[in-house]
Amino acid sequence: MSAATSDAGAGEGTGPKPPPPAAVPEPTPVPTLNLANLLTMSRLAMVPLFVAALLVADGTDTWWRAVATAIFAVASFTDQVDGWVARRYGLVTDFGKIADPIADKALIGAALIGLSALGELGWWVTIVIAIREIGVTLLRFWVIRHGVIPASRGGKAKTLTQVAAIVAYLLPLPASADIVRWVLMGLALVLTVVTGLDYVFRAVRLRAAGLRAASGA
Repeated sequence: MSAATSDAGAGEGTGPKPPPPAAVPEPTPVPTLNLANLLTMSRLAMVPLFVAALLVADGTDTWWRAVATAIFAVASFTDQVDGWVARRYGLVTDFGKIADPIADKALIGAALIGLSALGELGWWVTIVIAIREIGVTLLRFWVIRHGVIPASRGGKAKTLTQVAAIVAYLLPLPASADIVRWVLMGLALVLTVVTGLDYVFRAVRLRAAGLRAASGA
């Protein structure tokens, strides 16, 4: 009896062992040089072309004005395409999160400054929007060590409204269209200020959370 028990005990654990768990593959890093980021950089490259077309003959040449409007519209469209491509194909990068809003600001800023320089848009409108855009960009760099603040839905709505307002100003429309221009630009100004305040709150919260995490580590 004891021998049989001893033999049974000796046989325990001598069978085949289960295979070790398979190693989880490391996620493939997203290359910075990808289609989404190339679209973003192309938007930046179109800015000087847009400005040059807008200022031909002090903005009075109808054909060049149409060219400037077309360049602005195409450049603005890339803002929608690069975001969709980045999300659809998993090409979201920290570079893209920073470069995308900077490209937007460069395009919008160039258009506003150009229109104000031509006397078609009050400088105060350009200054208000410029202060907000520069301030948000500085906020992004202020908290970059704690994280990246991506563009919000409100920020995207603000950009689309600004684009619509600027296109209305760029197009050689009759004076009867002025009310449409004013309404669109007024809405753009409201969204600009409101979303700017939202970014301030988000930046403060992100920085505070980062400092708490650092002190707890």
